[in-house]
Amino acid sequence: MAEINHFEYGWITPALSYALSVLGSALGLICAIRIRTAGSAGQRAWWGTLAAWAIGGTAIWTMHFMAMLGFAVQGTRIRYDVPITVASAMIAVIAVGIGLAIVGTGRFSAVRLLAGGLFTGAGVAAMHYTGMAAMRLNGRIDYDTTRVVLSVVIAVVAATVALWLAMTVRRGLAIVGSALLMGVAVNGMHFTGMSAMSVHPHTGQGEVSGAGVSTLLVPIILAVVFGVVGLVYALLAAPTAEDRVAAAYFDNLRGHEPAEPAPAAPDPVGLRARSTLGQPGTPFPSRRGDPPR
Repeated sequence: MAEINHFEYGWITPALSYALSVLGSALGLICAIRIRTAGSAGQRAWWGTLAAWAIGGTAIWTMHFMAMLGFAVQGTRIRYDVPITVASAMIAVIAVGIGLAIVGTGRFSAVRLLAGGLFTGAGVAAMHYTGMAAMRLNGRIDYDTTRVVLSVVIAVVAATVALWLAMTVRRGLAIVGSALLMGVAVNGMHFTGMSAMSVHPHTGQGEVSGAGVSTLLVPIILAVVFGVVGLVYALLAAPTAEDRVAAAYFDNLRGHEPAEPAPAAPDPVGLRARSTLGQPGTPFPSRRGDPPR
């Protein structure tokens, strides 16, 4: 059995993976708040899509790939099958999106929460092991069944808690604390699943096909950067519920104010007074009351 190193570059990769999971979770929770305050089905679908991308794409899948940068197996190079890798990302986003739709449609209840958590957790576990299936190396990968089951249980519990937080958290400090907790859960599930694997090398040095980490790193970094910037822009550009209430309040005040007459234009030489002469009903000015010269 080959020696496996999950932290080839020390603390850098786990620290970055945790930071990405916290960032994605925080953005996803903020988007989830907008789902609850949306005024139409279209707006709810829009914010649900953004929340699924933030949590499923950034907090879960990007965290998974970042942690895999520190994964190494003695005696073999590691490559990745690109279509399967992309499929694993789509599984994460779709699973979170469906989970949010389950708990966010209709009245929030424990049954909906459990159903959404079960589906989303199973999807997250499927993402993880699909991503592992995309890995190519000169050896055979085996998994310990007990630890695999444990990782799936962690994924379901973490997904259920995440969906509950998405439907209940409202304030800034609570969002930060929830994102930190979700980051721990996501990373815990990942490294539990990674600890379940073992690699049995093949005899001889066979050719390992697939894309290297350096090939995938640049497009993934660009996708994360543009995705995060897009999420932040969408959140800043869209008015919050408080903004809409304040706007309605000021519109109501303006609607009850009496209309003020338009200010008169300056008349420095008295042309306006003179223009009234000759109009019907206008008395002609008299000089009888003027003092003698």
